[in-house]
Amino acid sequence: MPTLRFKALEDVLNRKPKHIELPAGKISDFYGQNVFNQMAMREFLPEKAYKSLMASINHGTRIDREIADQVASAMKDWAISKGATHYTHWFQPLTGSTAEKHDAFLKPMSDGRAIEQFSGDLLVQQEPDASSFPNGGIRNTFEARGYTAWDPTSPAFIMGKTLCIPTIFISYTGEALDYKMPLLKAIHAVDEAATAVCQYFDKNVTKVNPTLGWEQEYFLIDKALFNARPDLQLAGRALVGHNPAKGQQLDDHYFGSIPERVNAFMRDFETQAHLLGIPVTTRHNEVAPNQFEVAPVFEETNLANDHNVLLMDLLEKVAKNHDFRVLLHEKPFAGLNGSGKHNNWSLATNTGVNLLGPGKNPKSNLRFLTFFVNTIKAIADNADILRASIASAGNDHRLGANEAPPAIISVFIGSKLTELLDMVEENVKAGKMTPEDKTELKLNIGKIPQILLDNTDRNRTSPFAFTGNKFEFRAVGSSANCASAMIALNTIVAKQLREFKKNVDARIEKGDKKDEALLKEIQKLIKESKHIRFEGNGYSEEWVKEAEKRGLSNLKDTPSALRVFVDKKTKELFAELGVFNEREIEARYEIELENYILKLQIEARVLGDIAQNHILPASIEYLNKLTQNVKNLKEIFSEKEFETIAKTQIELIKTISGHITQVKSLVDAMIEERKKANKLEDTVKKAEAYAYKVKPYFDKIKYHADKLEINVDDEMWPLPKLREMLFTR
Repeated sequence: MPTLRFKALEDVLNRKPKHIELPAGKISDFYGQNVFNQMAMREFLPEKAYKSLMASINHGTRIDREIADQVASAMKDWAISKGATHYTHWFQPLTGSTAEKHDAFLKPMSDGRAIEQFSGDLLVQQEPDASSFPNGGIRNTFEARGYTAWDPTSPAFIMGKTLCIPTIFISYTGEALDYKMPLLKAIHAVDEAATAVCQYFDKNVTKVNPTLGWEQEYFLIDKALFNARPDLQLAGRALVGHNPAKGQQLDDHYFGSIPERVNAFMRDFETQAHLLGIPVTTRHNEVAPNQFEVAPVFEETNLANDHNVLLMDLLEKVAKNHDFRVLLHEKPFAGLNGSGKHNNWSLATNTGVNLLGPGKNPKSNLRFLTFFVNTIKAIADNADILRASIASAGNDHRLGANEAPPAIISVFIGSKLTELLDMVEENVKAGKMTPEDKTELKLNIGKIPQILLDNTDRNRTSPFAFTGNKFEFRAVGSSANCASAMIALNTIVAKQLREFKKNVDARIEKGDKKDEALLKEIQKLIKESKHIRFEGNGYSEEWVKEAEKRGLSNLKDTPSALRVFVDKKTKELFAELGVFNEREIEARYEIELENYILKLQIEARVLGDIAQNHILPASIEYLNKLTQNVKNLKEIFSEKEFETIAKTQIELIKTISGHITQVKSLVDAMIEERKKANKLEDTVKKAEAYAYKVKPYFDKIKYHADKLEINVDDEMWPLPKLREMLFTR
């Protein structure tokens, strides 16, 4: 193994940045070339078919079979003109990655020839070989197999030589087996609810789209060093490894220039992203060594989510061409910043208004205040649902690690907006408001743009922060499918907006003027959601104590966080909004627990293997060298001289022997706990056993393994060290 480690280091030192040739001089000249976008549709579709497809995209109207055939034929012709030979329904099962089954544009003829063919029924629906996919816990064979159905709102694209058609994945009995279908339902729910509330302000608003701008963080490790680390290969994170003397404390990576090899990789994947119509615009170093970030311009949520999932796949593919491997794990290296995927969320109307952006007059600012406060109230009432939506084995390591938001869900809005909400809370009268009261309120509400301009204090320790014209859900993990968080957020906001509309209408019926009714209901929501707002340091122990006093949950692990999904209140909420039925949400609870169990099971097995087959043999070999040295010294020197000369070696032997003993006994104990956990048939109890009985051994084993790393001869250590992986480029 040491040979493999040093061979890997030698390979890294010989790497050179690869030259990247752009398809054209300007990005705008090749942007979206591999997407069946409106320009391609206009070129390849008959006018009637084009209008029908655009109506389906914009208004959700049904596409009949004749039009589907025309669209399929046009897609095929366009794809073949781009060099494509196959097509696939591209979907997002609950495995956390995408799935594809490729079929050729090929129909053999009776005379021995073949023609390219792609019909409407193949476009609209396909039966993937999906019986083995995790499918929400719906396990019977006849139900486990499902089918994919075309999502026309997300454009088809070409990857390599394959036409990829974004689709939903559902069971034969109609249950959702993926992330896309419930996301589309949540988007529809918030659209209906937000449009209804918008009628108070503008009758021209007929549609509201939730928007999403994600920020994707990741680590880059040279592939040779990656391949020499079984834990990175199989678990996506370093299960052992002593922290290097220099980590991120100098911030010299964050504020430094992008390394040349990495820059070439970034230019390459950005080019591929632009060809696929993914509007990435931002690239930069992140805080930890070899950590980076890419971010696009915001888009409609469904499309933005598809683009993020596609980009994660793209990152991994392009990285290999540059002799890198991408780590999307939330906490690949202990003691260094983990990786998140900040979800920037807002609501946009068909009239071009950002509902979370301030206006230029009291009326538009009252609209802003309406959606701003309703969002906060939705979080206050459903914080545990939001926490559950981001729960994963990887994110458990990151949340609350004093470099990421805590597991406690709170909302940061800044001191100036806090003052504004306090003013509204204090000044709105319970009875009839005087003209003077209304004038004063209107004047203060009219000042919102200036308030926001002054609001520069962004609290980076908050899991959910308002950043001027959007909310930033900062607690989402880097490997997550954004849809999980967006399903939860859009559903709870839709529910709250429904309640708000009902209550405001009731006030108007009782005689309040519209603005007065709106302000009184907003005041009520401000009071009821005050406990969720926090402006201080989310990393502090004081906040943990304060949050407990406020009644806020601190759900530190995935089994605890996921329990809310099977609460009666949660089931009723998702059923009422039409996002999940009871069977679907129970199924997702089960599959999330299974994913958690399997990931910890893999980590436990890998850790045991590394400890027993890599670390202990190398440590024992070095121990043998030391003991032989001591034996030789004893033969040469007198007893008195020997005690002085061999003192250091003997102490080192005792130290190493102690850590070897600890590693072996802890691994054996972990294996026993794992065996007990594996015998449990109840999924919940099994997940809890892995969380509370097996997982605690990980850090204990790592501690002693890391002590061996700094005591064993560097030449004999088998695994690439953290300093080598993070600083050797």
